[in-house]
Amino acid sequence: MEKVAVLGAGSWGTALALVLADNGHEVALWSHRKEHAEEINRLHTNEKYLKGISIPETIVADNDLSKVVDGAKHIVLVVPTKAIREVCQDLTEVLKEKVTITHASKGIEPGTYKRVSEIIQEEIPQEFYEDIVVLSGPSHAEEVSLRQPTTVTVSAKELHVAENVQDLFINSQFRVYTSPDLVGVELGGALKNIIALGAGISDGLGYGDNAKAALITRGLAEIARLGTSMGANPLTFSGLTGIGDLIVTCTSSHSRNWRAGYKLGQGNDLDEVLEQMGMVVEGVRTTKAAYQLSKDQEVEMPITAGIHEILFGKADPRDVVDQLMTRIRRHEMEDLTNILDDQMND
Repeated sequence: MEKVAVLGAGSWGTALALVLADNGHEVALWSHRKEHAEEINRLHTNEKYLKGISIPETIVADNDLSKVVDGAKHIVLVVPTKAIREVCQDLTEVLKEKVTITHASKGIEPGTYKRVSEIIQEEIPQEFYEDIVVLSGPSHAEEVSLRQPTTVTVSAKELHVAENVQDLFINSQFRVYTSPDLVGVELGGALKNIIALGAGISDGLGYGDNAKAALITRGLAEIARLGTSMGANPLTFSGLTGIGDLIVTCTSSHSRNWRAGYKLGQGNDLDEVLEQMGMVVEGVRTTKAAYQLSKDQEVEMPITAGIHEILFGKADPRDVVDQLMTRIRRHEMEDLTNILDDQMND
């Protein structure tokens, strides 16, 4: 049993802390707000993020980053993507020995198009970490905290490091697989949030299951196109961090991206929606990054472009749907054929 520092006391960070505590590890949980940490320690609750869930005394929270990471062999980074750089810079100031860094954040940085592991590499000197692991998959924090069956994937450049993290988390309710495709696992987890926004918009407009099934399927094709252009294995997107994560985020009211999209589909303004949510909606920022990236990579992503117009161009969602439905006719398997051809040529 080891000390694990979980950085980020939101819903997902707290849920992962619960998994680690269930496995007998010493868990230190970092929140940037003192009053939040005090609630966890004194009342053993996290009502804003995981209402009604009891937090065991074995999880100790603190807003002092140096105390949280002191003596930890593993650091689990679970903060919003926009905060990754700042937290990593702060980490560099307090790390004293080499650790394994696992991140469970899902997003792409606008402007730089960096994945989370790339941001971590830029901000933390390699002398401080053995490897960077990504943990991703179809996993609502609310269900994980209730110990309902969940499966996720971990990936790292070094397989043995991924397997160590697999051992750290796996139990009878939380099954962990490994994958050699770090790029694909990260991109699948980030890009699915865009499609989840679209699914929420579709539901908010009152469209049915046919429309959502089409959105999920064609959205997966977009994710695979962009992912393979960046070096991912196309087969990764048929797994937990591809179609698995798409299903769970596009069909459940637990998904904050779906909820945000639903409000947009009902005619609410983006700023108003984000204020009502009270939590980070990663899909909004990722849509901006993926739209920019698709242009840079010359990858066709009409659904992403349409959602970008809704979010940032104030386009009417119904007009965007009409544009998507009246696009030039194509062969359904054209994307897959092109990807396979490219793989064979390489």
